[in-house]
Amino acid sequence: MRPVVCKGARLWLREVTEADVAALHAVYGDPEATQHMPFGPRTLQQVAELVDEGVRSAAAEPRMLYVLAVLDVDSQEVIGVARLHIDADRPHSAEIGLGLRPDRWGRGMGTDLVRLLLAFGFKRLGLHRVWGARSPANLPAQLAMLTAGMVEEGRLRHHESTPAGWRDSVVHAALEEEWTER
Repeated sequence: MRPVVCKGARLWLREVTEADVAALHAVYGDPEATQHMPFGPRTLQQVAELVDEGVRSAAAEPRMLYVLAVLDVDSQEVIGVARLHIDADRPHSAEIGLGLRPDRWGRGMGTDLVRLLLAFGFKRLGLHRVWGARSPANLPAQLAMLTAGMVEEGRLRHHESTPAGWRDSVVHAALEEEWTER
């Protein structure tokens, strides 16, 4: 296994570790941070299980799932999580997901994070297509994906079952030949 480290100007990504559970609970356990996710706030134990899944996936061959801690370059603290999941039936394509602590919202960090994930997917993994789905109400995610160079492709009706009921998803994607590092 070769550990993942991706550095940007303000953020960097690295493999999650057991030491990240409390920091990631600040995202996954926060009602505000999970409001647009298809699940409610997670317990500390549930976050520990997600981290354990990420640690196990790092050793898998072939590797299909990347669960990465998002760190602030200046403070070196974990402020979020990023996931990239390669589709086993379409190994040229991967879905991304991300979450940041609410105290980091509104600073363009979501856009920076999407850019890092696109660069990782295209440059390091050699993917052809990277896509993500968001809640229609999550306008900051829409802005982050569009600004990072993703294209809005369409709406999937009743795509996610959430604690509040069925929710649509809006799909965004970037293709390798269209993507330019911004």
